[in-house]
Amino acid sequence: MILLTLLVCFLVAVLITPLVKKFAIKIGATDQPNHRKVHQKIMPRLGGLAIYISFLIGFIMLQPESPYMPYILIGSFIIILTGVLDDMLEISAKWKLLGQILAAGVVIYGGVQVEFINLPFNGVLHFGWFGIPITLLWIVGITNAINLIDGLDGLAAGVSSIVLMTITGIALIDGNMFIVALGVILLGSTLGFLVFNFNPAKIFMGDTGALFLGYMLAVISLLGFKNVALFSLVIPVIILAVPISDTFFAIIRRIVNKKPLSAPDKSHLHHCLLRLGFSHRSTVLVIYAISAFFGLSAVVLTQTTLWGALLIISFLLIVLELIAERVGLVSTSYRPMINFLKRVLTTKKVSS
Repeated sequence: MILLTLLVCFLVAVLITPLVKKFAIKIGATDQPNHRKVHQKIMPRLGGLAIYISFLIGFIMLQPESPYMPYILIGSFIIILTGVLDDMLEISAKWKLLGQILAAGVVIYGGVQVEFINLPFNGVLHFGWFGIPITLLWIVGITNAINLIDGLDGLAAGVSSIVLMTITGIALIDGNMFIVALGVILLGSTLGFLVFNFNPAKIFMGDTGALFLGYMLAVISLLGFKNVALFSLVIPVIILAVPISDTFFAIIRRIVNKKPLSAPDKSHLHHCLLRLGFSHRSTVLVIYAISAFFGLSAVVLTQTTLWGALLIISFLLIVLELIAERVGLVSTSYRPMINFLKRVLTTKKVSS
């Protein structure tokens, strides 16, 4: 039934996306080219509506049972409504944030929240009431992180698909069939849409899709790793390393350049790779590969020992920093680790 649902969701998204495209053009839900955007022609957005409709059909088929499910459905409807309004009317950032907070508030009210973090050497840090703002920050943060990487054809949909594969695979190993069901439904729906969204895209997912995928990834990552024996939040952070790190370095970049945190720019990971000479499609594939690398690392992390996990996490942090410096995520002159490694290598050559 799981594989059948995956196939059905994929086919429904493939069949519905062209209809959503016509609808978006008819109502004027289109993306206009400007100096910050890569595309050079008017593109229909609202493609996330196809993902959402396919998701609902998959839900009706599998009917995953959980006390959280009604709240997830209500929250997802709020986030979809927020995205649709933005794709149609381009609402202000504060109204989009309000929609995200309301959607997050619904699932938090339903019991989805970070209650504790497992620490090394069998320690546990309980958050109590602080779990509510932490959960709110996680959901809103991941929702916006996926929205921020939605800058190239197929990028957000592809990265989200890789994240969903990883979460579903780990949930399958752990026997968490509720997360497996949600992951499969979302994966099939997203891959079906990706048929029309990969370069050259025929339709964009818009905020409707980016906010919905970000919201759902945030929620299922919380639910999927509640009982992991090691650092409860570290594993979903690693799985979502690409959007999280891109957002993190964007914040650092704006602080360093003394710009507002909400100020848009053309220095996200995909922009940097394009400047380095990668083609549109190659840039997307490189980011897919990076996302898959971190996803695989997360799977290995769930199966390793404490010291093995600490080594993996340390290695991944170094890799992230080197990538950020190499592509210029903060600035082209920000290269402390690369310069340090050069000095070390130069010293070794001189001494030998």
